[in-house]
Amino acid sequence: MIKNIAFDFGGVLFDLDYDGAIVTFKKLGLADADQRLDRFHQRGIFESLECGRSDRDTFRRELSQLLTPPREITEDEVLTAWLGYVGAPVDQRKLDYLDDLRRRGYRTFLLSNTNPYVQQWAESPQFSSVGRPLGSFLEKCYCSFEVGIMKPDPAIFRYMLNDAQILPEETLFLDDSPANIAAATQLGIHTMLVEKNADWRDAVEKLLQS
Repeated sequence: MIKNIAFDFGGVLFDLDYDGAIVTFKKLGLADADQRLDRFHQRGIFESLECGRSDRDTFRRELSQLLTPPREITEDEVLTAWLGYVGAPVDQRKLDYLDDLRRRGYRTFLLSNTNPYVQQWAESPQFSSVGRPLGSFLEKCYCSFEVGIMKPDPAIFRYMLNDAQILPEETLFLDDSPANIAAATQLGIHTMLVEKNADWRDAVEKLLQS
């Protein structure tokens, strides 16, 4: 019986626009943005930021040196570049469904490879059309840059299970990455691979009612 539901962030709760991020980072001056950014798992300084090995200031300074030509950029410029990943306003229907799940007694969580810039937006009133931050729709957010582990490392799933004190066989995990889904499945977690940016509400409801 499913009692807990964990959601990926980009591509699941909000529409992920990889091409939009390429545009904003190139506009910033990162000429090879299409080679440095990834759809699912970041590399280089981007990975270091998302797994918590570097902080915002370190990332900003390192990114400044990768630009053509190199120049000192501001925190606001970096934030604007990262928000290129946000493809459209967040679908309020998905957020309302999260509220509905909690009212029905399900425990809901975020389990995401993300960074402090995207999370700054997520935890602001600008995140939703009703002025509520992401955290108000969920019991707890498990973010890679805070936990220090990135999916698909099984350790991040174990961290969530242990911290929330939930059982894998009572937990459903939604993600648009096959690698992340495979890692969760191996731990005995129920999984649902969803199409990137799709509306998964009916599929989840059917599973919960079955």
